[in-house]
Amino acid sequence: MINKKLYTILKGQYISEKSTKIHEESNSIVFNVLKNANKQQIKHAIETLFNVKVLSVNTINVKAKKIKFKNNFGKTSSFKKAIIKLKKGYNINLDDFK
Repeated sequence: MINKKLYTILKGQYISEKSTKIHEESNSIVFNVLKNANKQQIKHAIETLFNVKVLSVNTINVKAKKIKFKNNFGKTSSFKKAIIKLKKGYNINLDDFK
């Protein structure tokens, strides 16, 4: 039985131009994760949910940015993203992740 907390650690895949370039060049994938999750928890969640071996985990805290829309001021939400590098021979199929 997989712990439900593992599903809450991973919020979803982070898709951008840079993340797709990282995925194509190296065997890496980028995820949005919980702000209070550490590298060991992220590694454990990836390995148990996808049955792969993780080589390294790099985390980045993205700060909120101030924005202006017409006359209203606001800010985007801050989040944490993790770049997961997989060992050779392993691949993640995100269609299995729900």
